[in-house]
Amino acid sequence: MNFKTKKAQNTIDFENVPDHVAIIMDGNGRWAKKRGLPRVAGHREGMKTIKKVVERAVELELKAITLYAFSTENWKRPPKEVEFIMKLPSQFLDTYLPDLVNNNVRVTTIGHFDGVPEATKKAVQYSIEQTKHNTGLQLNFALNYGSRSEISDAVKAISQDVKENKLSVDAIDESLISNYLYTKGLPDPDLVIRTSGEKRLSNYLLWQVAYSEFYFTEKLWPEFDQEALDEAIIEYQNRKRRFGGL
Repeated sequence: MNFKTKKAQNTIDFENVPDHVAIIMDGNGRWAKKRGLPRVAGHREGMKTIKKVVERAVELELKAITLYAFSTENWKRPPKEVEFIMKLPSQFLDTYLPDLVNNNVRVTTIGHFDGVPEATKKAVQYSIEQTKHNTGLQLNFALNYGSRSEISDAVKAISQDVKENKLSVDAIDESLISNYLYTKGLPDPDLVIRTSGEKRLSNYLLWQVAYSEFYFTEKLWPEFDQEALDEAIIEYQNRKRRFGGL
């Protein structure tokens, strides 16, 4: 391998960045524990990481990032931790909304939004309203989200439309099912990143990631930064996506 080829493989090709990156932000608690801090300190630090990653995603001209902010299973955590985590979206958006607006970022959410605390809901809805006309990066928060619940809701909605003769059974195919999911209108993720060394999906976008590339890193989420995102994208670009073909 000559130097020129080697250099190309370790530099981002701006013509081949993924359209949609989905991230499982894992390791906040472990980051805090390693430093003798309460778990909530890790969540606070993780919020700063979101800012870094979003800024780099804007520079790379990604079309969308979906962040696994809070799962339907996270309610099982200690109440005080849950309460703190649920305040983070409003804190993040209250602090960084001007930057998101200036960077042409559009905020969206997926998940059971009705189950989110009212203060968090208002902050998120305000940010969605303030950025709805932006045309750059779509910053999509998976909030109170679970993929099995999403698929169950899609099945119920499809069944109801069939029952009401709005839909023929013969019309049901993969494309139609995708249009009944929370992510309707979003391209499927090209790349899924999970931090902290864990190698599982944790009920995240199970339908949508059928042909995504997966990237696992030992870095804890608060340690993830612009350079780490670049490394993940370079790894993605060095792979050959076959989509079941040769």
